[in-house]
Amino acid sequence: MRYLLTSAGIRNARIHDALVDLLGRPVAESHALCIPTGVYPFSGGPAAAYRFIKGSTASPMCELGWKSLGVLELTALPSIALDVWTAAVQDADALLVYGGDVRYLCRWMRESGLADLLPSLRDTVYVGVSAGSMVTAPVFGETYDDPATPFVIEQGLGLVGFALLPHLDHEDHPESSTTKVERMAAEVPVPTYGIDDETAIAVVDGTVRVVSEGHWQRFAPARSSVVADAPPDGEERADP
Repeated sequence: MRYLLTSAGIRNARIHDALVDLLGRPVAESHALCIPTGVYPFSGGPAAAYRFIKGSTASPMCELGWKSLGVLELTALPSIALDVWTAAVQDADALLVYGGDVRYLCRWMRESGLADLLPSLRDTVYVGVSAGSMVTAPVFGETYDDPATPFVIEQGLGLVGFALLPHLDHEDHPESSTTKVERMAAEVPVPTYGIDDETAIAVVDGTVRVVSEGHWQRFAPARSSVVADAPPDGEERADP
């Protein structure tokens, strides 16, 4: 599978070009499924899911001009025949995974069966926003603006070989300051990327490419421990 992991969607021309490159064709010739599930635990979650699908959020994804766009609701999949929904996923060129509560999203990625299917989708592009990007890591850390609970560390899906923290140094996300991300990264046994809303990470066959019109930082793991079955953090390069 190919990955485009963003903080806030397709926010600039460089990230858009990276998406087209991963798709291998224009967006207007590509079929997508969007996944709003992660936002439901938040106050106003259903309305936020609607805005995401409608294409009226601050994280451009669904409104990019796809040839077709469908909704893949993870909480519904266990009640649907496996061959029905897997066929729809296999036919899609891109999966647009919205943000929200990363732990809730990770749970439903697993319980729905989608997590087991993803590694077999060689040509599909996984496009994540915020928590939708974080969940792909072997281990994810979630930061909080609370001195009593600065962060939690939990097992992710292990689809890529690094952890990711979005919204780096954003004024509306004090929990994602460089200082707090650095503290969290010291507890995660894989490299951690902190990325701002103008940055994305593209991953193809283990090769990691940072795509940015903003700023980002890579934090090396402070401990020598490794995560079982985690894919390697592959060759890295940053776009000029």
